[in-house]
Amino acid sequence: MRTIIVYSSQTGFTKKYAEWLAEKLGAEIMTFKDAHKKDDKYFDQYDAIIYGGWVAVEKIHKADWFTSRIDKWHGKKLAMFCVGASPARYSGVDNLLNKSLTDEQKKFAKVFYCEGGLNYEKMSLSSKMLMKTFAAMLNSKKDKTPDEIAMAEHVSKSGDYTDKKFIEPIAAYITQ
Repeated sequence: MRTIIVYSSQTGFTKKYAEWLAEKLGAEIMTFKDAHKKDDKYFDQYDAIIYGGWVAVEKIHKADWFTSRIDKWHGKKLAMFCVGASPARYSGVDNLLNKSLTDEQKKFAKVFYCEGGLNYEKMSLSSKMLMKTFAAMLNSKKDKTPDEIAMAEHVSKSGDYTDKKFIEPIAAYITQ
């Protein structure tokens, strides 16, 4: 099965997952920047198309590039993965995954979450300010829920929480 993985990565965590997945599946890999320049017909040669993007403010970066093409790619195996700083067990992850595809799109594609991390040194200024504000808000809150405690721990400082176990469900879905 000829597979391509297109990804957008701000600080390297999504790129890491795309590379791990490409190695596991024997897939080709392309940055979003390069894929965005390609004509839609370019993707006709692939049996499976996977898009990976990073999460910010409960949205998958550049996901509309992928979701807007699902109708054209009904005959292909389609998956999208997102990489965020939230712990995978965080309740907001399910909400993010559920709203990332419409009910119609869910008939043809599936979305997955991969726990990433934060690298404040590589983040854009606006992303850095957003995350620092969010971390301060969480840390100042009294009577935090378990979700908020886990989230505060993850976003307070740079950290890498990537793990190859998160690509396993994606690979299983694509190869089934």
